[in-house]
Amino acid sequence: MAAVETTMIPLGFKAPDFLLKDTISGKEVSLKELKGKAATVVMFICNHCPYVVHVRDELIKLAQDFIPKGVGFIAISSNDVSRYPDDSPEKMKALGLALKFPFSYLYDETQEVAKAYFAVCTPDFSIFDKDLLCVYRGQLDGARPGNNQPVTGLDIRNALDALVLGKEVSSNQVPSIGCSIKWKNGDTI
Repeated sequence: MAAVETTMIPLGFKAPDFLLKDTISGKEVSLKELKGKAATVVMFICNHCPYVVHVRDELIKLAQDFIPKGVGFIAISSNDVSRYPDDSPEKMKALGLALKFPFSYLYDETQEVAKAYFAVCTPDFSIFDKDLLCVYRGQLDGARPGNNQPVTGLDIRNALDALVLGKEVSSNQVPSIGCSIKWKNGDTI
């Protein structure tokens, strides 16, 4: 399967609001409920993608490190579960509980949220400032399955450190790479 890169759109767009089911708690939640005071990380991930599996532990560690600093973390899966049953809400919940996700793991059944965020791959990351304006769209770090680079979260850590300290996020941003979102009916954004 060919890897897909994050669509690098101009920064500064406002985070679109949503109301999605958190597969772990079973509750419907909105962006306004989950956003952080200093910043918000929106991650499009899924259960089965090898690119996500490769960085999953670092995503958990990153959230554990930055949630106490006022950063909100939101994970969303938008894959078509009729073709990829490993990404079903039930299996999302089981994974989130087994790995003790410190963030909500939301299911985007209609795929409208992924489209609104211009997400095309898993993992796909956007970071928003305290006003919910996008200041970062890029990779977690340079690690990929099989490239022997350590998973450190460096790129996102640097962006979050800047936001927490009230500094500007570097505009030098490298796209994330991963599996394509599995669109229903062959749709794309």
